[in-house]
Order: sequence, then C-alpha cells, then structure tokens
Amino acid sequence: MDYYMAVLRKYADFSGRARRAEYWMFALINLLISIGLAIIDTAILGIEGSVGVLGSLYGLAVLIPSLAVGVRRLHDTNRSGWWLLIGLIPVLGAIVLIIFFVQDSDPGVNQYGPNPKESVAAA
Repeated sequence: MDYYMAVLRKYADFSGRARRAEYWMFALINLLISIGLAIIDTAILGIEGSVGVLGSLYGLAVLIPSLAVGVRRLHDTNRSGWWLLIGLIPVLGAIVLIIFFVQDSDPGVNQYGPNPKESVAAA
C-alpha cells in the first residue's frame, strides 16, 4: 500500500524514475480497487457490462497518477516518456509497454536521475 500512496503523493510528477515494484504494486492495487468498484456498481446501481459511476470517477481520479508513474517507469529503463504513446497501437503497443515495464532498472545514474533501487539499498 506504501507504493500506491507514494504514486498518489507524486500525483503529477513526470520527472525522475520509478522502480518496478512501485509501478506494479500501483497497477495491482489499482486493478483490485477497480474490480471492487465494479462489483459495487453492479450490486447497488444494477449496471452490468459497462463501467459504472464509481468506476468512472475512480478512473478519472487516477488517470494522471497512472500516466506519471508509467512515464517514470520508462525513465527508469532509460526511455523517454513519449514511449507511453506506443500503447495507442492496439495489442502490439500494450505488449511492447509490458516488456519495457518488466525490464530491470538502468544501472547507475541516467539522464532522468539516480537509480531508485540503488538509493534504497544505500539507505
């Protein structure tokens, strides 16, 4: 939950780097919350097969943090945040982004800042 809250605290911070754990824990918790909201939307509001009111509001609330952590994750692999746009290509774009997101951090300092994995290990 710490990683999720850390991403929300860096709401619109597109600079710097994000570790794999930060990105994937945010994605996992985000998915679990979305599933929970979909269940609530279906149970209370009777909306089935589409995104309900609660899911839509939550999606809008985490849109910017999701983009920001994605850009920071790409920075961690020494790629520009503009690579996030490749996700607009159906299927192939998502596969390429997943490959980029699962890669290990670029060792040492790159043009986007120090390696967050090394700074945690030193602390």
